[in-house]
Amino acid sequence: MYSPIPIRRSSSTEADNAKSYVIEEKDSDQPIGITALTNIDVENRNAECIIDLGDKNTWGKGLGREAFQLLLDYAFLEMNLHKVYLRVFSFNERAIRLYQKLGFQTEGELKEQIYRNGSWHHVLYMGLLKRDYVDRPSWSVRCN
Repeated sequence: MYSPIPIRRSSSTEADNAKSYVIEEKDSDQPIGITALTNIDVENRNAECIIDLGDKNTWGKGLGREAFQLLLDYAFLEMNLHKVYLRVFSFNERAIRLYQKLGFQTEGELKEQIYRNGSWHHVLYMGLLKRDYVDRPSWSVRCN
């Protein structure tokens, strides 16, 4: 059963072309991360999306997926965006798996864009179209 975690708008970072939300743990109301739509292009109906769960103790519990699904629902169903996209470091395999499960596809990469721990890494660009998101089998499960 779909049970949304609380997220609240972060008014301190709100702008015309961005919508940011604090992710809170249900039981404690403690902030555990942030999710946002940035670079919102109303005319072309697209935006960049981000998520960051800072506390590693919250990783692997499905909280990031749930929060990101809420953000995507908002982007596609409330804002009627056509596309959302993101950037992710190539070494962030956990995030890449999440994005792929949600339907994101790799659209490009910036080769050797960042230097971390003694080696160069790529930055991947991934995108998701509204039709691909709402047509996914997991969508009908969440809506029932």
